[in-house]
Amino acid sequence: MSSTKEIDALIEMMAKLPGLGPRSARRAVLHMIKRRSTLMGPLSDALQTVSATARECVTCGNIGTAETCDICASAKRATGEICVVEDVADLWAMERSAVFKGRYHVLGGTLSALDAIGPEELRIPKLMDRVDRDGISEVILALNATIDGQTTAHYIAGELEKRNVAVTSLAQGVPIGGELDYLDDGTISAALKARKAI
Repeated sequence: MSSTKEIDALIEMMAKLPGLGPRSARRAVLHMIKRRSTLMGPLSDALQTVSATARECVTCGNIGTAETCDICASAKRATGEICVVEDVADLWAMERSAVFKGRYHVLGGTLSALDAIGPEELRIPKLMDRVDRDGISEVILALNATIDGQTTAHYIAGELEKRNVAVTSLAQGVPIGGELDYLDDGTISAALKARKAI
């Protein structure tokens, strides 16, 4: 019997995480073992707690530990604006910027004919219910600039045309500090088309 069977199993589990391959997982596990008293015990406790308490917000789809997330529960966020994102990682990225002060709606993916993902498989009907119920004045579509993301944005915009609500999307183009030489053709094209007066 191998004396490293349990350690190998942990490395294998860690390697399944996004951004970690077998080599990175091995380094992470060795680091945790070396600091097991200050890192591994607390990490194990945190994993158990999150496993037992994490849940999806019933309103927007964010992840938290309560039925309604802090953003949806905050009266300060009731601006009449909803920012629609593909997944929770996108919501968290928007929150890191600390620019948007409204509420969110997580779709849980994008429309995809190839994968048989239609509006009912996503949280699009719930979005329409929120718009109808909560007096929303603007829906900001912050979806990825992929074919599926843009198809989803067009579908949602079409559904919202029937309602008295402004529909906007994030501007696309050259990032701050970006150099043209490092940008892909699609980004340069979008930036050129979205140009404005100086």
